[in-house]
Amino acid sequence: MGDDDPVQDDIHDDTVADPFLEHRRLLFGTAYRMLGTVTDAEDILQDAWLKWHEVERDSVEHPKSYLVRTVTNLSLNRLTSARATRENYVGPWLPEPLLTAPNAAEESEMADTVSTAMLVVLETLSPIERAVFVLREVFGYSHAEIAGFVDRPEATIRQIAHRARAHVESRRPRFDTDGDRRAEVTRKFLAAAHGGDVNALMELLAPDVTLWNDGGGKVTAARRPLFGPDHVARWLLGVIAKPEVAGARLEPATINGELGLLVVLGEYQLGAITYGIVDDRLHDVWFQVNPGKLSGLRRTESEQ
Repeated sequence: MGDDDPVQDDIHDDTVADPFLEHRRLLFGTAYRMLGTVTDAEDILQDAWLKWHEVERDSVEHPKSYLVRTVTNLSLNRLTSARATRENYVGPWLPEPLLTAPNAAEESEMADTVSTAMLVVLETLSPIERAVFVLREVFGYSHAEIAGFVDRPEATIRQIAHRARAHVESRRPRFDTDGDRRAEVTRKFLAAAHGGDVNALMELLAPDVTLWNDGGGKVTAARRPLFGPDHVARWLLGVIAKPEVAGARLEPATINGELGLLVVLGEYQLGAITYGIVDDRLHDVWFQVNPGKLSGLRRTESEQ
């Protein structure tokens, strides 16, 4: 798998001589999947860049491995401290959405590893399990290589990798990934939402639909998950009709490797809606509106 990754960054110069810039896409993808936040991933890359430019280059035999190890350990430290902070988070904690290239959805295997559904599942792993899973299952590193990255015996890494994979497989939802069907459901969702048609919207929601809304205590948001088509549909239409978002529109966009929706008011992104689809209906809906977690939606075309 290597550097093939739908996560986008702002480095697109294939001729760069600096190994950090050459592998920045991989490094960002590693940090983002480990942390679930764009801002933290970018902070990690900044710290890694400083360490890289402080090291004696002649002593680094394999720059790519050195950089992955650096980012992995910085992310592990950040994730360990972040878990305590998240215990006091106001309302549901959701990962930060990230605009990805439109063709990322075609890379179904890699797109799945950065989907909101997968990032939510990864949150249930311990920091070391998450690191091992990302390095092994996403980027294809061997157990021996990962052992070197995190200073653990290879036998221990094998055990952690097996445990993490089993954990993810048991909790990983099975959503429909067909792009055309997803586009059609999204089109109908947009029509119902913009038309204020609660019945049409309810028809697009699975009987056991669940919606999570992350406002982080900074904006008005549901503090608990919402269940059922009637509750979810009326709540969504109520949010769209609020005076503070009057004039806002929903726009299709590729978010975390899948077609989703941006909530846009003028030139500002107010939030992102991502969802899992089963039998042409929305089954799980994640609505991110925390203004501190929207930086991944603000990249210009030149930065994609």
